[in-house]
Amino acid sequence: MKKALLLTAFVFLGLSLFSQEIFIRQTVVVNVEVPVRVFKDGKFVDNISIDDFEIFEEGIPQKIEAVYLIKKMTVEKREEKKRFSPKIKRNFILLFEVSEYFAKLGEAVNYFAHNVIMPGDNLIVITPVKAYMLKHNTFEIKTREEIASRLKGILRKDVTIGNSEYRSAVSDLTTLARSLSESLRSGTISVSDPATEEEGEEDIEQNWSDPHLGMEIDEQLLYFGSLLHKLEILRKVNQIGLSDFAQFLKNQEGQKYVFLFYQREYLPQIEPRILNQYISLFQQRLDIVTTITGIFDFHKRDVSFDVDRMKQTYSDSSVSIHFMYLTTPPKIVSGVRMEDHSEDLFAPFKDMAEATGGLADSSSNPVSLFKNALDASENYYLLYYSPKNYTGDGKFKNIKVRVKNKDYKVTHRSGYFAN
Repeated sequence: MKKALLLTAFVFLGLSLFSQEIFIRQTVVVNVEVPVRVFKDGKFVDNISIDDFEIFEEGIPQKIEAVYLIKKMTVEKREEKKRFSPKIKRNFILLFEVSEYFAKLGEAVNYFAHNVIMPGDNLIVITPVKAYMLKHNTFEIKTREEIASRLKGILRKDVTIGNSEYRSAVSDLTTLARSLSESLRSGTISVSDPATEEEGEEDIEQNWSDPHLGMEIDEQLLYFGSLLHKLEILRKVNQIGLSDFAQFLKNQEGQKYVFLFYQREYLPQIEPRILNQYISLFQQRLDIVTTITGIFDFHKRDVSFDVDRMKQTYSDSSVSIHFMYLTTPPKIVSGVRMEDHSEDLFAPFKDMAEATGGLADSSSNPVSLFKNALDASENYYLLYYSPKNYTGDGKFKNIKVRVKNKDYKVTHRSGYFAN
C-alpha cells in the first residue's frame, strides 16, 4: 500500500512538472488597439500609410499588424498584415459640470442633435442630477428637432435643480463678503460676547438661511468659513466613482468619446488685507483669529483624487476625453473680489484628456468648443499590434506613436494595463 501511494505521488509529480513545462513554453497573444489622430496645422492628415507609422511600448519598437483609416462611421482604407475586425460603433457621453444653464449651451446641444448623432449611435447624457441614455428606437419615433428640444429641456431643468444648493451658497458668500468689507470701511463692527457662547450658537443656527438677520462680525466670519467648507464638499471629486465610470466605458464595444463641459468656477472672496485687518482688531479673540486662518487656508486647494492613476485608468479604457473649459466671465459685485477657483480641477482634467488622445480647449463659446472636439473625433486611424514578450503583470504599459520623418501632431491613448 505504501509503495502504491509512493508511486502515485511520483506520477502526480511528473504530471505537475510536465504541465509546468507546457505553460512555460506557451505563448500568450494579445492584440492592442490604438486609436490615433494625426494633425498638421490643425487639420487631420488622411494619407498616412502603415509603413509611415512607428509604435513603441515601454520604448521598445513594435510591429504594426494593421492600420485602418476611419471617417465617421466608415472604414475608408485598410492596410493589413494580419486581418482584424475594427469596432467603429460610436458611443457619445456628454457630461455637464456646469453651475448655470445659458443659451449658448443649448446651441451646442442643438448642433449635436441636428448634425452629429446618427441612428445606431449610443448616447449617454450626464447632468448634475442624473444620467440619461438615448433609446435605440428614438430616431424611429422622434424628429431631430424633438430630440434636441428634449435634450435642452433636460439639461436646463437638471442644471437649475441640481445646482440650486451650490448657487445658494455662492449667493450667501457674496452677501457676506460685501457685508464684511463694508462693515470695516464704515466702522460699524460688533462681535458677540464669548461669555454667552450658547446663546450665540443658537443665533447662528437661526440665521443659517439668511445672513441679513443681524449677525455679528464673528458670526458672519464663522458662517463664511462654513459655506466654503460646504462648497468644498459639494464639488469634491469621487475617485471611486471616476474609476467605476471608466470600467463601465471599458466594457462598451466600439469607440468611446466623453465630452466634458466644465464651467469656470468663481467664488466671492474677502480681500486678504481686510481679513488681516480683522485679525489685528481681534487679536485677543482666539476664536475669531482661528476662523479667519481657516478662511485663508481655503485658498490652498488640493486635488481630491489620484490624477496619474485616473489618466492610466481612462487610457486603459480606450476612451477619448475631450475637455471643454467654459471661460464665462465673472459677475461684477461691488466690494467683492470674484476669484477663479477652477485651477485644482482644470489641470487634472486637461491632463486626463491629453492622456486619452482627446482635445483640451477653452472658450466662452461652448458651440465652437463642441464643434472642434467633434471634428477631432470623426476622423482617426486604428492601429493594431501584438506586444513583444507580453506578460500579464498588471502593470501599465506606455505607448508612443510617431509618423516617420514628419513633424506632425499625433494624439493617442497613453497606454494600457497588462492584465
